[in-house]
Formats: sequence, C-alpha cells, structure tokens
Amino acid sequence: MAPLLLNADMGESFGPWRMGWDEALMAVVDLANVACGFHASDQDHMRKTVRLAGEHGVTVGAHPGYPDLVGFGRRSLMCSVDEVQNLVLYQVGALAAFCRAEGVPMQYVKPHGALYNDMMHRPEVLEAVLDAVHRFDPQLRLMVMATADNRRVQQLAGAYGIDIWLEAFADRAYDPRGYLVSRSEAGSVHSGEERILEQASRIARGEPVSALDGSSITLEADALCVHGDNPESIAAVQRIRRILGDGVDRGVQ
Repeated sequence: MAPLLLNADMGESFGPWRMGWDEALMAVVDLANVACGFHASDQDHMRKTVRLAGEHGVTVGAHPGYPDLVGFGRRSLMCSVDEVQNLVLYQVGALAAFCRAEGVPMQYVKPHGALYNDMMHRPEVLEAVLDAVHRFDPQLRLMVMATADNRRVQQLAGAYGIDIWLEAFADRAYDPRGYLVSRSEAGSVHSGEERILEQASRIARGEPVSALDGSSITLEADALCVHGDNPESIAAVQRIRRILGDGVDRGVQ
C-alpha cells in the first residue's frame, strides 16, 4: 500500500482566540486543511497558516464549511444546491488568494464538519461540492470519507472529472458501514493514546478496525486525519508519524 498522507485541520483560530497547535502539527503532517472563515478562522489566520505551510513544505488544501461560527460548522444547514456551490466557491476562492500571495499552491479541497458528513449522506450535496470544485479548478482533488464501500463516491467524482483522496480517522468511531459515528453519540471520539495509535496502525496496514457495535470493517484510505488540540494530542500525532514513516515528499502532487 502507498503511504498514508497525514493531514490535520489548521488555521482555526479567530481574532485573539487560539485554536489548535498549528506550529507543532505543521512539522509532522503532509497536508494542511486550512479553515476558510465560515466555520472558523479569519483573513489574518488564513494567510499566516498558508505562510507556515509554505515554510514547512506542507501541501495546502481549502477546508470550507457551513456559515456557522457559533457551532464550529458542526451543525447541518439545509442549504440549496446553489447555496452549497456558492459557499464552497467563496471560501476556496478566498484561500486561493492567500495562496497566490504567498506563492504556495493550493492542491485540494476538504469540506469541514457537517458539510463533510452531509456529502456522504446526501448525494445532491456531494454533487454540488464536486461541481463547485470542477468549476473552480478541475485539477484540485477532493478529500472525502473512506467507508466500507467507496464505489458510489468514486463513480460520481469520476463523472465530474475530479480525483479524490479517501480519508480515514485515527480518533473517531465508525458504524458498521464505515461512516463516522455522530459526535452526539457516546463513544464517537476515541480517548486514550494507545487506542488511537492502534486504529491508525491498522488503517495504515489495510487491516480491519472495530466499529462501534463490535463488527469489523476495512477502510481503504489515502489519507489519515489527526487532531492536535493540546500537547498530549501532539505527542500522539508524533507517534503516528513514526508509525507511518516519512510518508511522501511534502509537496504532494
């Protein structure tokens, strides 16, 4: 199997409020999903994060979400297809401006939170996102959730001429179909560094992982998402990096 691309959500601070440990994360990840201002971040933190990624040779992707700063983009909004297209185009375009200013290429799009989950459960949302990415730049990849059966998403992305990265999570629980368990349910987020490391290792080796109900599922993934909200999680990410090895060259194509 090809090495998994280690990615993390970054640039989620807002004004004087700090979120995450971007400086430490940037030293170990391959991909930086940069918040674009709707669920988190602002213009100053967006540019700062793009600049930091460039200094570390980390590949930059846009991380658009629903317009929901209060809910951190984790609440599903009943947006029309046009509204989904427009909110994606607006945010991707904003980040592209900062990437151009810093001389750092933007290479992919990874929707955030509820928008990311809605793509997997509502085909019209996925099509709206795919259409927006295609209209902006068909060379951009789209990152989507790896599930037990990726064929529907792969076929739809192919129809739009968009390459995808399938993403798994080291610290999230899965249901028997390979979908993420809602954060509103108990046990949706793994606690304990060893459990997170075990799931990361099994995904990296292509081995089955345990779903929340105890069943086994296999996730064929290109990327592994990690979170760095505190010093303890940074230590876990560093251990995951060692498990995965050096991965690929930072300037992912």
